[in-house]
Amino acid sequence: MPERRTVALVTLGCARNEVDSEELAGRLEADGWELVEDAEDADVAVVNTCGFVEAAKKDSVDALLEANDLKGHGRTQAVVAVGCMAERYGKELAEALPEADGVLGFDDYADISDRLQTILNGGIHASHTPRDRRKLLPISPAERQESAAEVALPGHGPVDLPEGLAPASGPRAPLRRRLDGSPVASVKLASGCDRRCSFCAIPSFRGSFISRRPSDVLNETRWLAEQGVKEIMLVSENNTSYGKDLGDIRLLESLLPELAEVDGIERVRVSYLQPAEMRPGLIDVLTSTPKVAPYFDLSFQHSAPDVLRAMRRFGDTDRFLELLDTIRTKAPQAGVRSNFIVGFPGETEADLAELERFLNGARLDAIGVFGYSDEEGTEAATYENKLDEDVVAERLARVSRLAEELVSQRAEERLGESVHVLVESVDEEGVYGRGAHQALETDGQVLLTSGEGLSVGRIVEAKVVGTEGVDLVAEPLTGSLACSEEAGR
Repeated sequence: MPERRTVALVTLGCARNEVDSEELAGRLEADGWELVEDAEDADVAVVNTCGFVEAAKKDSVDALLEANDLKGHGRTQAVVAVGCMAERYGKELAEALPEADGVLGFDDYADISDRLQTILNGGIHASHTPRDRRKLLPISPAERQESAAEVALPGHGPVDLPEGLAPASGPRAPLRRRLDGSPVASVKLASGCDRRCSFCAIPSFRGSFISRRPSDVLNETRWLAEQGVKEIMLVSENNTSYGKDLGDIRLLESLLPELAEVDGIERVRVSYLQPAEMRPGLIDVLTSTPKVAPYFDLSFQHSAPDVLRAMRRFGDTDRFLELLDTIRTKAPQAGVRSNFIVGFPGETEADLAELERFLNGARLDAIGVFGYSDEEGTEAATYENKLDEDVVAERLARVSRLAEELVSQRAEERLGESVHVLVESVDEEGVYGRGAHQALETDGQVLLTSGEGLSVGRIVEAKVVGTEGVDLVAEPLTGSLACSEEAGR
């Protein structure tokens, strides 16, 4: 009988990393590893790191060190780093963090079981030398699909696997294993990015943009529905570019209604939308398709024209407000969220005031604010006119205070509205879920005043009767378990 091998996956960063962790889990379980929830119960703790900004990288290092502290006090024998930070820094990370027994890049994912076994046996797997992954695929998007099979693309695992290779596998099983029982799951729509924002290093280690085929996305969604998932969230670095390498930039508009028709799926949500690439047809589908949430995760980043140009981005306050007006004309209750960078090199007080003008007029449901910091390998890191750290910190605090006030005001505007709430937790602390305008972990939640007859995964129509900052308090309406056609609206 084979020796019992246990592994725990610790995931940091975004929803794309969560999908990657579930692919790794599928590969490992298919090769006989037993997945456990806590690192202290695992022979190997695999930390899926984030390499986006300094704070995220620090969190990743802290998680690796925390897992390393378990060695000698429990079952844990090895700690392995995977994910974006491991891919981005490779040997450099391994040398700087000897506590990690292995640093594996994306190219190691297909052989993750062998890599972990080698490390568990005391062997050494050489950490990779980082490379610009944008150079692995052809420059022309139309030529990329033919080359995709030769490039490691986390989250693009094959679908229609032989029976038994993936947990609870069936004719549509992807190379994936759910790591929790949440009624919400992310589905990777594409990987990489062709944009060249001056502050962002992601394309260099995630590579050029490449879409998954619609059939793979649909089959994975069907499989997730079989696992009890009620809401899927489509994720990538830029969902508005989906299909450009498949010969149809409007492919998302035709895919969304098909996803919404999958049996068992009650809500489809799209994240990571680029304002400059929003199309009238996409807005129409997002605001009028049953079960597709009228939700807009728009990456504005700033609204002052000079700052946006320095960021290698497009738009301005008035154009962004016009976009929001178009959306809300079609769907008055639409949810909108965005992130912003303050303290960018050369940002003036007038630029900051322009951003504040936009925020005051945008009525956003959720706002993320970040202070600028140099990212290695980015164009912005070479810019002059850097602001002092204390100036960046002051502007961050100032805009964060404004953002907190504005999202609270936006929540109060929803008093009296009817919302369809997907129930996500029922316990002694109460019944919590999210409306169509709220994405998981980023946009607040809804506390239901009564949980009678409700269970996780049900959708209930409720009236908003109170607010707590960005969160809502809602009272279920009598006989309000929503029918599937209305659930995502």
